[in-house]
Amino acid sequence: MDTAAQRDLIPDRRERRRQSAAHRFTALGGVAALSLNALSSLAYGPEALVGVLVTVGASAVRYTLPVAIAVTVLLLILVWSYRRAIAVFPEGGGSYAIATRELGRGASLIAAAAAVLDQVLTVALGLAVGTAVLGSVFPIVADHRLVTALIALAGLTALNLIGIAESTAVLLVPTLLYIAAIAGIVVAGLLRGEPAAQIGTPADLHDLPGVIGPWVLLRALAAAATSTTGLEVVADNAPAFRAPAARRAQRTELMLGLLLAVLLLGIAKDIAAHQVLPRDGVTMLAQLAAAACGTGILFYAICLVIAGTLGLTANTGFAGLPMLLSRLARDRRMPFLFALRAERPVYRYAVAGLAVLAALALACANARVELLLPIYAIAVFTGFTVSQVGLVRHWVDEHGPRWRWKVLVSGIGAALTAAAAIVEFLAEFSSATWVLLFVAPVLMLLFDRTEHYYRDVADHLGLSAEIPVPQLDSTKKTIVVVPIAAVSWLTRRALEAATRMGDEIHPIAVDVDAESTAWLRERWQAWNPGLELRVLPSPCERLVEPLVDYADSLAAPDTMVIVLLPRIESRRRRYRLLHNQRAPLVMSTLTGHTDAIAATITFHVD
Repeated sequence: MDTAAQRDLIPDRRERRRQSAAHRFTALGGVAALSLNALSSLAYGPEALVGVLVTVGASAVRYTLPVAIAVTVLLLILVWSYRRAIAVFPEGGGSYAIATRELGRGASLIAAAAAVLDQVLTVALGLAVGTAVLGSVFPIVADHRLVTALIALAGLTALNLIGIAESTAVLLVPTLLYIAAIAGIVVAGLLRGEPAAQIGTPADLHDLPGVIGPWVLLRALAAAATSTTGLEVVADNAPAFRAPAARRAQRTELMLGLLLAVLLLGIAKDIAAHQVLPRDGVTMLAQLAAAACGTGILFYAICLVIAGTLGLTANTGFAGLPMLLSRLARDRRMPFLFALRAERPVYRYAVAGLAVLAALALACANARVELLLPIYAIAVFTGFTVSQVGLVRHWVDEHGPRWRWKVLVSGIGAALTAAAAIVEFLAEFSSATWVLLFVAPVLMLLFDRTEHYYRDVADHLGLSAEIPVPQLDSTKKTIVVVPIAAVSWLTRRALEAATRMGDEIHPIAVDVDAESTAWLRERWQAWNPGLELRVLPSPCERLVEPLVDYADSLAAPDTMVIVLLPRIESRRRRYRLLHNQRAPLVMSTLTGHTDAIAATITFHVD
């Protein structure tokens, strides 16, 4: 078949690019889908700060604004660094990507574990905070926080199984309403001389002079630094923006950082001005709303908007974890099934797995924010530190314009976030953070052992060895299509079987990753089995659809088309989950949409 004929058989590339772009973020869509994680920190960061300050006396609340100013400086440093990270790593400037490229295998495993915890607890914490705010208005919710959070988790999971583009559209209005509600609370609170109303039961606080020692000050700074969480989400998802992706992501990062800084300082000023203290049964954000507008209809409306939107902050976890697990799967540190897309560009397995883990976290903590927040904060601070250290390493090695200034700023950021993680771990060890001593090593071990297993299988398949050319047999009169992923013993066996099944053999590869496809072409040409490798384009980064379209295009009344799917079978049951996620998906789509025959050939390992 000549090149022109093959082009006629493949769907129009421009249409596929258009479909792919439709599922990527615009600047506004990026703000809607990715900023809520950072903005939600306004609901727990200032409250965590005040909770530490009042341990030395109620009057210590006057230090809220100075501490918030110090945290704002850290916030701006992180925004500056992540904007640079997006420029240097446009394929995704998250901590895992930076550690893998700049810091080596050990640091990348730490970053991967921290990133997974970050995304899982983003979901759990967002739902817990939203439930807490809702419970400040409706006491019945406060009595059933866990059930309420789990119901919200089920709804959000269903939303994300539909697709992230649709989720972005849903999040746009709530995001704008949330920003307007917080800004309204800040402005109205600053204009009032006295609180309009107070809610909740006063807590039993010590009436001390409020002299802050070094340890309390460090704890207060670490607690307030939780207000910076979420800034990394934009850099993590830089490839998800429409072209020019890096520029759009940088713009979103800057706007998000400035907006967060202004609102944080406004809330801190309100707390200090009105001497807002922790009260039993209500959140501090609900107290600020009551102080700003009283307890009328407007108060209920604001609290409902805040509670609902905080619940939706979990969507940033649903947006970020599938991409992270997909990258880990491509690096052979997670099962390949996490790299699979469904008919829509949704990582279904990752979404489902995230929902299960978030539900487990909520159940273990009984949806209590004070138990989830320290673990989440340490995971985020660890990612911040790894990212900053990786950027320092990059600029030391590469130099470039003003590299010393870049090293200084990122170095300061790394030191501050590392200190915050250590202080938070020590301060909350007895209540929550001890869990990290078990969970983090287990995650790192999981990534490490999965990678080693796939490496052993690759050696068993001879992926890096010289594979003898198959003995070709052209006695049959059938077209056999053989998907090719690599030059291996599995490929050799599949081609030999195909020559005994048909008289035309069509080895094909789907171009879902340009680098991998180029590597495969080189290996194929060096191997030279006597067959031409046909490469099918896939602008939407889908594997199944181009293959099915190609098989369907070969159909004719006098032609039988067989798609021979090579598969790996482990003799150990515990390893079977790590293979063959593509074959069932291809077979079900082929049988449902074409007249082609789907067949498999098995290569046993272990």
